Amino acid sequence: MENADDHRRIVRERYASIASERSGCCSDDGCCDSDESEGEPGSRHLGDTEEDLNAVADGADLGLGCGNPTALAALSPGERVLDMGSGAGFDCFLAAQAVGEEGHVVGVDMTPEMVERARENGEENGATNVEFRLGEIEHLPVADGSVDVVVSNCVVNLSPAKEQVFEEAFRALAPGGRVAISDVVRTAPIPESARRDPASLSACVAGAETVDVVANLLTGVGFEDVRIEPKAESERFIREWDDDHDPSDYLVSATVEARKPVES
Repeated sequence: MENADDHRRIVRERYASIASERSGCCSDDGCCDSDESEGEPGSRHLGDTEEDLNAVADGADLGLGCGNPTALAALSPGERVLDMGSGAGFDCFLAAQAVGEEGHVVGVDMTPEMVERARENGEENGATNVEFRLGEIEHLPVADGSVDVVVSNCVVNLSPAKEQVFEEAFRALAPGGRVAISDVVRTAPIPESARRDPASLSACVAGAETVDVVANLLTGVGFEDVRIEPKAESERFIREWDDDHDPSDYLVSATVEARKPVES
């Protein structure tokens, strides 16, 4: 990829198209589980339960994630949550139910079409404690120390400036706050043909980093208690992401957890 602006443009165009089509990505290559051979919706294979899927009105689950960060976060009533790369709002609505009316959820997405769709879904779901803001995850439109938890679902890998993403998450968190992220990590070198392919970049493949790189980025910006756990069972749905390559040869889904020190 020539530069960060081109990188973001390619990602933004892909997800604008998905939002405008009013459907998920599972008919195309990309960040989702397209295997419905057993009659189950894709998200069931990403960690969401039947109860999760039934709790949110149709239209918010585009099958774009690779895990369930809201479950990982173990949210409590009254907490303030920020979702980086909130898409059509599915994880935000799950988080809103967990934190209750005393809590608050902010979804941030850089694609205007996704923000518009998420706001429509918010009305459909009656989510009064959720708001959606247009912005880049490298420049979060929130105040310093204004949230207790930062979640994200298969989005950080799409950023050309991952250290800046984690710096922004750190800034947004109150002291003692935590991140709970589902994403992909690289387990082997990515083939040059895939690494240079714009479609692979926007499909959560070419931008993945290793566990060590992600851990060092998190600790480098100040996080502590960093835990990254690859999920071997993700191989089955990751192999569906690319028609020309088998991404499971060099990618795996992982959970990423860390905490901002109380004294910071």
